[in-house]
Amino acid sequence: MTHAERVSAVAALGFTERQAAFLVLVMLHAGVCVGRQYCAFAGIVRGQKMADFFQKLCAKRYATPYPCGHNKARVYHVHNAKLYEAIGQRDVRFRKRSTLARTIERVMMLDHIIAHRDFTWLGAEQDKVAHFLSTTSLRREELPRLTFGRGADVTARYFPDKLPIGVSLDGRSHVLLYLLSEPIGDDFRMFLRRHAELLRALPSWSIRLLVPTGIETEVVDAYEAVFREELATPLHPTVANELRWFYQSADITGAVDRTRLRRARRAFGAPRFRAIRKAWLQDGDRVVDVAMSTSLADAIARESGRFERHALSRQYFHLSSMVGSA
Repeated sequence: MTHAERVSAVAALGFTERQAAFLVLVMLHAGVCVGRQYCAFAGIVRGQKMADFFQKLCAKRYATPYPCGHNKARVYHVHNAKLYEAIGQRDVRFRKRSTLARTIERVMMLDHIIAHRDFTWLGAEQDKVAHFLSTTSLRREELPRLTFGRGADVTARYFPDKLPIGVSLDGRSHVLLYLLSEPIGDDFRMFLRRHAELLRALPSWSIRLLVPTGIETEVVDAYEAVFREELATPLHPTVANELRWFYQSADITGAVDRTRLRRARRAFGAPRFRAIRKAWLQDGDRVVDVAMSTSLADAIARESGRFERHALSRQYFHLSSMVGSA
């Protein structure tokens, strides 16, 4: 469905076009929202219009309000099946009630999307798949994905990180959002590895790290170091060949050079090689080929590929019932 079709379908359920457009944004990217976000989206001040909108949502059981920690604010969970059916997303995970930490992360992400509407933001899996299959030369199996099952029962989930991707108005530039939510960037490393082949196919791109308040600079520096190690430091062909041999030989119990195998285990025990191995188990030697390619390093050198730090200026502790806790 196009964005206009989704807005029209939601408006047909009794909402104004502006209210429907906001609900579509919430359902595609977060599933939850707060009142001030509707005001920011609609360009109105906090008041009766906002109150009437959320009262209607709750009265029709389209959303459920949850109280915040120490004030009168509410987090609204938009979950009604009829709303999601209207936009072709009945089975999306946002309909399920999430943990407090995940809810706050989604509110953060929605704040950024509302503040940056100079991009078209892709949220649904099928929207991302359709966009990149139509605008790049990639095949479906080259898109970011995770596979489950074996043989004929394999299921593929595309863009499994469920994070928004922004597309500039001219379609040439793409922004991949990532929220810093842990001090160690192992998940971030896997995120980059999954998207490496996609990034190679884009003319201009950036990885935008959203940094909540209170995060130490050293933590953000560590994320940038992971970015440069994964994408700006291609594997040397000799290392890549040894890596392929190691991955193919690691589980062999028969005749294999044990001394070489022990040496490879020591050399390839670093986090970068563990991430490559996880991807290799799914996609084979193509993963090593991508890690060896210089195209991403070249893009970063000429600044058509970038790492961006974006500090979130708002405090979100008031959304928690445990104000002041870590």
